[in-house]
Amino acid sequence: MLTLNNVEVMYDKVILALKGMSMHVPQGKIVALLGSNGAGKTTTLKAISGLLKSEKGQVTDGTLMFEGQSIGGKEAEEIVKSGIFQVMEGRRVFEHLSVEENLIAGAHTRRDRSALKEDVERVYHYFPKLKMLRTRTAGYLSGGEQQMLAIGRALMARPRLMLLDEPSLGLAPLLVKEIFGNIKQINREAGTTILVVEQNANVALSIADYGYIMENGRIVLEGEVESLKSNQDVREFYLGMSESGRKSFRDVKHYKRRKRWL
Repeated sequence: MLTLNNVEVMYDKVILALKGMSMHVPQGKIVALLGSNGAGKTTTLKAISGLLKSEKGQVTDGTLMFEGQSIGGKEAEEIVKSGIFQVMEGRRVFEHLSVEENLIAGAHTRRDRSALKEDVERVYHYFPKLKMLRTRTAGYLSGGEQQMLAIGRALMARPRLMLLDEPSLGLAPLLVKEIFGNIKQINREAGTTILVVEQNANVALSIADYGYIMENGRIVLEGEVESLKSNQDVREFYLGMSESGRKSFRDVKHYKRRKRWL
């Protein structure tokens, strides 16, 4: 469904953020893109969704193909209309609108307005808590409720590919588990293809079919989820596990990454 081939992204014509990024997202699957802060994960999503221009970034090399058509250089609005929707890091709901008004705003690019009520109910099916809060002002929701609302608003655009940027950010573990369960349900029931960017490798790999690991603007490792979970470097550097078991946080600063994949 989505293919990036040797994509390079530069900011301010000086900073090379992506250095030959290549990846594939098959239709109907969940793909996890993992990596530490500054690895280039969010830049990858913005290259796909057309949001680089707002930050003086541009794709300087490589190709981005969605369903056989090039989306490189297209405006963000065109990319949304083609079926790609990004849920931004930090949720970014419309704080002064109600929950339901936020959902309706997510459908502003659609022409078939007659099905809006049906789609709102579909969002409430995935996130029952939002139905109880439908008249609540979004700015007064908790972080977890706002994340549900942000994903629900994306669903209102009927995306074929949904890009999720750090959906677990700032949330309690129980809420993270609930929201990732919702994401899996959306993929299974609606057939929506999902590319999820995460630092929390454990939770991302719990729902994904395939995973990529980024370091310094390039892919350093990829594979089926079970293969990644069994890789010793992934277990140590991303899952917090060593050959002797779970690492102590006190020991984290005392080891350096072997980076055998490089």
